[in-house]
Amino acid sequence: MNLSLDRMGKGESVADIVNLNRFRKARAKADAEVEAANNRVRFGRSRAEKEADRREEERKEKELDGKKREE
Repeated sequence: MNLSLDRMGKGESVADIVNLNRFRKARAKADAEVEAANNRVRFGRSRAEKEADRREEERKEKELDGKKREE
């Protein structure tokens, strides 16, 4: 019997074959993305924000050092 025919012999196709490992991995990836988003909210700023603040602090420190008087 041809796989594209259902039990009644009509030309309707059977359900698509699904790779369960691919489905599990996709679901795990989606769950991990949700967890990562929640952790970003819980634990604060992004790496780029931290780097920008660090550079700003270094700039301020250099500016202040340049204004110090030598004794």
